[in-house]
Amino acid sequence: MTVAKIPRAEIGVLGGSGLYDPSILEDIVEVKIYTPFGSPSDTIFVGKLGGRSVAFLPRHGRGHRIPPHRINYRANIWAFKELGVTRVISVSAVGSLREDYRPGDFVCTDQFIDMTKNRVYSFYDGPVVAHISMADPFCPELRGTCLEAAREEGITLHERGTYICIEGPRFSTRAESRLWRHFGADIVGMTLVPEVVLAREARMCFLNIAMVTDYDVWAEKPVTAQEVARVMAENVEKVKRLLYRLIPMIPRERGCRCATYLDEALI
Repeated sequence: MTVAKIPRAEIGVLGGSGLYDPSILEDIVEVKIYTPFGSPSDTIFVGKLGGRSVAFLPRHGRGHRIPPHRINYRANIWAFKELGVTRVISVSAVGSLREDYRPGDFVCTDQFIDMTKNRVYSFYDGPVVAHISMADPFCPELRGTCLEAAREEGITLHERGTYICIEGPRFSTRAESRLWRHFGADIVGMTLVPEVVLAREARMCFLNIAMVTDYDVWAEKPVTAQEVARVMAENVEKVKRLLYRLIPMIPRERGCRCATYLDEALI
């Protein structure tokens, strides 16, 4: 009996709200990965983009069937690792906590604040323990390449942004939204943590492209899921343009230290 060979990928794309299908890729193979942590959000699509091997996974599953607090983040990152992924591009919808970060803008996230409550944050549950450094959570090489790609495409991508991650699936109260602004956060979303932490434990580079869909309720404009969906639909083609430009620009050899943080974290 011949066993089908699992395809390999060097770059993984986690599609967020609005980005569910793998149409950005060519020569697609659909792959089902089994992990020690259960099933990923969906089957993974492996294909080509600009001469690079890319794995695409819709974070919420096709049809947005998995809410943020029920996503199996460990299985998603582990599945990418099984395919050989070393760079992860996370695309996510966020609300804005600043007047100048407008709906339709993108943010190249550089810091986060974690306000989640019930998630599993590590692959290392004992007896081996990992105290991973998250002082600078995002790959500087990927961030620089992404900013350059956005400039070339004429896309508004803010160079910095602190993402406050809340549990969801509900949106913030007005009091919470004002508090997030007081904390110094720029955008608010529900999926960045523990994704970024797990990627670092897996020795991966991680980039978050945050798409602003609305002003959070500090702005006295109550957000609705319908509003988010409308702006997200308008942004999907722009996100694809950015990915088409970005992915071929990513250096084939990593010039960062993302793969080494784990070496100094294990106890």
